[in-house]
Amino acid sequence: MKQAEKMQFVGITQQTHRPGYFVLANRFANALHDGENRYPIARTLRFAARVELEVLLDAIALDPAWRVERTSLTEVVIDGDGIFVSGYGSSKAQYCSCMFYIWAADVARAEEVKQRLLGKAGSTRITEPMFSIDWHFLTSCGDLESAAIEEIACDRLYDAAYPEIEGGVERFVQRYLDAEETVLVLQGPPGTGKTRLIRAILAEMSKRKGSPSEALYTGDMRALRSDQVFVKFITGSHDAFVVEDADHVLKPRADGNENLHRFLTIADGVVRSQGRKIVFSTNLPNVGDLDEALVRPGRCFARVHVRGLSGDEAHALAQEIASGDAEKLKQASTLFVDKKRGHSLAEVYQALR
Repeated sequence: MKQAEKMQFVGITQQTHRPGYFVLANRFANALHDGENRYPIARTLRFAARVELEVLLDAIALDPAWRVERTSLTEVVIDGDGIFVSGYGSSKAQYCSCMFYIWAADVARAEEVKQRLLGKAGSTRITEPMFSIDWHFLTSCGDLESAAIEEIACDRLYDAAYPEIEGGVERFVQRYLDAEETVLVLQGPPGTGKTRLIRAILAEMSKRKGSPSEALYTGDMRALRSDQVFVKFITGSHDAFVVEDADHVLKPRADGNENLHRFLTIADGVVRSQGRKIVFSTNLPNVGDLDEALVRPGRCFARVHVRGLSGDEAHALAQEIASGDAEKLKQASTLFVDKKRGHSLAEVYQALR
């Protein structure tokens, strides 16, 4: 047999959505083949700054200490002596949020990169309490992807906005975080404050940790049809798993719901002993629409039916939010002409803007 016919070829196929990871994987393969340690240290850096994302990435790209390629308007690849960084950012109305994955030849260089990146934000870096949303979704190819964004924990909640929560909102959040039960279900029509309450829970988690809490988040029901996102939650560092608009997840298994069993598994196993929380929001109108196994005692801390406000309740809340600001109350006065009509929490806040 000829020598050419005896040769065997081995190939590796990798699918990646960020060019930086393709370069990194190639370098890893070459280093392992050559018996070298190229990037044995790995770190992450996440921060937010009150500056335009474009301006921040420009400052990073033009630093002569490294070589930078902009793979898109929101992504950068940084290459330097003993370092490699893949980073991306997203923009909010008043600030931007960035996430950097750092690989380095040693700890000192990894820390130097972190400080240099933070230095680009300078005085614009946000130091107020924040929490991080790790948003998971399926791509058009069916792959699970995620993007992280920092959120400022600045929402103030008013007890008058949640008359159905006895003892006040702050005490309710404290009791939930102190409880052994994992699950919380927020049920009610759109605009009644479910998302605000979730943000308050994540903000309190950040205060307790002394650093930004991390929430694995999804509203993509397709992402919940496999074990991948659940394994990521169990094995990762997330403090909470948040699922909004979870109508299809929460319906009884007897009605054909094939997705709930994964939540039942993680809600009663190792996850609970680690103090993590699972929060659902749903527009399902009736308590009976939920699977009994999910909301049983010992697993579910509470199921809160968040309702709209009566005319008098909405007017009292508006007065509290306005804090004596006559101009704001005058602006919102048309909303409360008919006190017999109910209002959503969203309507009250909108009227006061």
